[in-house]
Amino acid sequence: MADAPCDRNQSCTGCATAEQCSQAEREVHAQRLTDLRMSRIKHKFMVLSGKGGVGKSSVAVNLAATLSGRGHTVGLLDADIHGPNIPKMLGLESTKPVEADDGILPITTLDNIRVMSIAFFLREHDDAVIWRGPLKHSLLRQFLGDVLWGDLDYLIIDLPPGTGDEALSIVHLLKRVSGALIVTTPQDLALLDARKGITFCREIQIPVIGVVENMSGMTCPHCKNQIELFKTGGGERIAQQMKVPFVGRIPLDPAMVVCADEGRPFVLSHPDSVASKAFHGLAENWNKLIAVS
Repeated sequence: MADAPCDRNQSCTGCATAEQCSQAEREVHAQRLTDLRMSRIKHKFMVLSGKGGVGKSSVAVNLAATLSGRGHTVGLLDADIHGPNIPKMLGLESTKPVEADDGILPITTLDNIRVMSIAFFLREHDDAVIWRGPLKHSLLRQFLGDVLWGDLDYLIIDLPPGTGDEALSIVHLLKRVSGALIVTTPQDLALLDARKGITFCREIQIPVIGVVENMSGMTCPHCKNQIELFKTGGGERIAQQMKVPFVGRIPLDPAMVVCADEGRPFVLSHPDSVASKAFHGLAENWNKLIAVS
């Protein structure tokens, strides 16, 4: 190690001794800094799904907004490197992070959610990120260790579909994940992949906080009758079969699509809707399950 002391409180890119350190020493430093940053966060959760198209990011955004609205300090990490949608859903597409002396400041929404995503660093919205596993691992390490998250009650990590590099990197870097929320829709194909997500969590020893069934029925805007577009009850059924908690159903609401496109959390724009009330129920169940996990 160099003669000057290693500054454990800042990243290697800003450290005066970095050029004299070996790669192994830098790895140790980076992990130590990650541990230091993450020690200030009470609960760190992954939101994942076995397949795409089930509304996982919508659940992550609206759950974050719900928890923030209930008085919690919340961070939202967009860990989907190839399809980062969180900034669009929060109206942050044109925002760029600011670099401080000891790290990168997350973007803070008007609703006080601290956000980080690779989308903030792309030159154009249409740019594709064409990376293999090691580069993705390195970026996620920076998002956890170099970003100044500060003191948080919750860090919600929105992962890409499946059980690949990003999920494994998060688990490796955090060492201890508080739990995972599995998002599914009621139809059989989504349920098949949701089972794999539960199995994945068990194999890497991550507690499954619960299964949420998204797009679970829809109220007809004309006759007010319930329409089962994707069936209902499948999420609860696999939760029972796999012996994990079922934390609630989120009905399909066309306004949720509009809000996502316009960059507004649905639960804040439509607080009295059935879907928003479902998110509050989800947050209540979530907190109860955390208390016993």
